Amino acid sequence: MLPRGYVFSHKDGQSDHIFQHILPHTVSQQRRIEAHLNVTNFIGPLMNVPRLIPTYQWTPVEQPDVSFSPNNVKGSNRKRRRDNHSQNDLKRQCFGSPGPHNQPARNAIFTSQPATGPGSSREMCNSYSSVPTCSSAVSKTGGCVPSLREGSHQSSFHPSSVNDKLSQQILNLFHACEQQNDDLEKKEQCRAALQRDIQTILPRAQVFLAGSSLNGFGSRSSDADLCLVIEEGTVNHRTDAVYVLSLVRKLFYTLSYIERPQLIRAKVPILKFRDRVSGVEFDLNFNNTVGIRNTFLLRTYAYVEKRVRPIILVIKKWASHHRINDASRGTLSSYTLVLMVLHYLQTLPEPVIPCLQMDYPECFNPKMDIHLVPSGPSNILAFVSKNQSSLGDLLLGFLKYYATVFKWDKHVISVREAKTLPKTSCREWRDKFICVEEPFDRTNTARAVHEKVKFEAIKAEFTESYQVLQLRKDLNFILPLKNTRPKR
Repeated sequence: MLPRGYVFSHKDGQSDHIFQHILPHTVSQQRRIEAHLNVTNFIGPLMNVPRLIPTYQWTPVEQPDVSFSPNNVKGSNRKRRRDNHSQNDLKRQCFGSPGPHNQPARNAIFTSQPATGPGSSREMCNSYSSVPTCSSAVSKTGGCVPSLREGSHQSSFHPSSVNDKLSQQILNLFHACEQQNDDLEKKEQCRAALQRDIQTILPRAQVFLAGSSLNGFGSRSSDADLCLVIEEGTVNHRTDAVYVLSLVRKLFYTLSYIERPQLIRAKVPILKFRDRVSGVEFDLNFNNTVGIRNTFLLRTYAYVEKRVRPIILVIKKWASHHRINDASRGTLSSYTLVLMVLHYLQTLPEPVIPCLQMDYPECFNPKMDIHLVPSGPSNILAFVSKNQSSLGDLLLGFLKYYATVFKWDKHVISVREAKTLPKTSCREWRDKFICVEEPFDRTNTARAVHEKVKFEAIKAEFTESYQVLQLRKDLNFILPLKNTRPKR
């Protein structure tokens, strides 16, 4: 069994001693191999195989021969895998698989060894080709998984999905606002440079892109979320996370391509900053690995049914226009909004999307090694829904559901179980206006809505927009399209 990284022990004393185990004087060959396998965040075009859910190259791992049918029936190899292979066996396959790991990946320079100096890393990253390398291993997966570069080029929609003016408006706005490949490339270049620079002070650190930049729901104006990972395990966010991010902030002051680093001491501390080169705003957290897990869960939902992405992007734009999409101001976070939409699509009489965590529990195991998370859903096929409602009908139905059907004071939204759960008196749900379960750690993602006046404002927007849209059937009456499209 391969050695795991050290987990912080809060019995060891103050935060200034927490790195006594994670900054070795030498880095073993095993660690160098592990770092090489786990640092790449990007992948280029695949072989000519029809795919649906974009992959994410944390460097491809050799997967067991397990396939899934559209009816969620596992292949005959499932029993053999359960009897003969453990998660650790899969990890050994990852480190031992030949071939593609010997090819020069785009970010292969990022090993556990300290970099030569912070001043050269952005220059080194930009010297790489803008076309990421292609690994043949990825084409072996059994699911419909295009590369990131192919993610925004979906096949055409069924005519019934866009057979009216409202639906066409939704689709046109989606195409105008969705994140483009060059937007993602800018974020990836900054991530790669940051990882190399941070490794000058934290040799085992890895930086992962997460959130809307990768989950399929990002727009051209989306900020980027980064997760700094040193080891897996519980982190005391009031000590370890603040201390580590303080060290990183000091480093950022020395980097010419970073400006305005600001440490936010929230429940999950983040370091906010801006990339001078791309102009993108970033939020960096420390060891909040649940964010990596939910990124790839949402990413699978985004591509498992093609109507999901346009609906969610337009709803996020609508909520932002009506000022109910800002957790820092006591309203809904984008993540909460996405979960609310997925819940609605799951719970229709004829669901538009499946419940991935129930249908494929092995792909979204909350205890799965974090480096295996990106490849977890790679064998999931597209979902074929009997519900062929148009984009316009789905948007109208979403507003109606939360305006007239959903019981805010009695129900908890659960995407994990594709249903509403009863609101109990436990601490997580007690005295909360809106309850939305985080699919992995089961906390309340809507806890920011803690003022009754904000809660009433959110409900009022759902009700008013539903009534207007039902009457007008024109998106402009609830979301002015001229002011929403990005200015080119």
